Amino acid sequence: MKNYLNFESDIKNLEIELDKLKDPYNQEGLSEVDTKKISNLQSEIDIKLNEVYSNLDPWQTVLVARHEDRPKSKFFIENLFEDFIPLSGDRFYGEDKSVLTGFAKIDGNSVLVIGQEKGEDLQSRIDRNFGMMRPEGYRKTIRLMRLADKFNIPIISFIDTPGAYPGVGAEERGQAEAIAKSIECCMELKVPTLSIVIGEGGSGGAIALASSSKVLMLQNAIYSVISPEGCATILWRDPMKTLEAAKAMKLSAKNLLDLRIIDEIISEPLGGAHRDRDLILDNVRKSILNNLHSFYTMSREEILNDRKNKFLSIGRNRGFINRPTNSNNLTINENFIDKLKNNILKNKKYFFVFASILLILSLYFLQS
Repeated sequence: MKNYLNFESDIKNLEIELDKLKDPYNQEGLSEVDTKKISNLQSEIDIKLNEVYSNLDPWQTVLVARHEDRPKSKFFIENLFEDFIPLSGDRFYGEDKSVLTGFAKIDGNSVLVIGQEKGEDLQSRIDRNFGMMRPEGYRKTIRLMRLADKFNIPIISFIDTPGAYPGVGAEERGQAEAIAKSIECCMELKVPTLSIVIGEGGSGGAIALASSSKVLMLQNAIYSVISPEGCATILWRDPMKTLEAAKAMKLSAKNLLDLRIIDEIISEPLGGAHRDRDLILDNVRKSILNNLHSFYTMSREEILNDRKNKFLSIGRNRGFINRPTNSNNLTINENFIDKLKNNILKNKKYFFVFASILLILSLYFLQS
């Protein structure tokens, strides 16, 4: 059974009519299938889909990103990779089922795969905690990312979470520290890392795994510091102002590419990724292979510096420096006094030794 969003009512009616035409055993009994009418109706559906999905507002994009039938991480892992070997546990507390991790192969090359998994039905969503990771989940990914770095294996992460789990137990076990350590680990890796936002990329729960060499997004995915409902509640004290919040947050793939926060948009089938899973698999596979190939000629140090400069350049094209692409200029300009003060603080041990010797010499000459 297909699920439809509230702005897809016209499409729903057309597809119900199309299904009736395709069924020779309809309510009127055995009938002949009218192929011409089916073809015309399919064309009408395609036109309607194009009309609706080419003019999505930010809040509608959020709804598409959260669509119940949208492909999840488990689907991509099972269909993109071969010889997937799942690995569990953080070696400190336990297993977190909201994130799938393991080594696999793509195009004959070994990779570490990480996927935030929401689940497909009610029971699996409860088991997966709706994709909200706990501290043990982040510590598990840290353990495996360091292992991949040790053996020079690229890392591919699928991001799909409303945010890190905010429960009392998670906070008691160090949720904030685990997220911070995960970000630190991602930034220190010397292997290529790709993050693909396939649905929701929410808050620190997403950035903990998305601090990557390349950040890719599906066309109708979202990536933001907070949910539109949370933003509307904080700014306007009204959770119903989700459209205004979604517009202000610039959480769509197009907005984020313009701001250079992400590196690439992966096209989706007309009507969303859930309407043609084979096509979205093909698009994601091509993007992964193309991006991995771009790192083949780079050394480990070059990969590290490339990631560092990428994140340092975010937000610097509008006021901090004049030439944001020049990595040598990724510092804030300092005047002479600031430079002198910083040099003194950095070398205060030698400064005090020099000052002491100067004071002793001064006293000696004064007495003589």
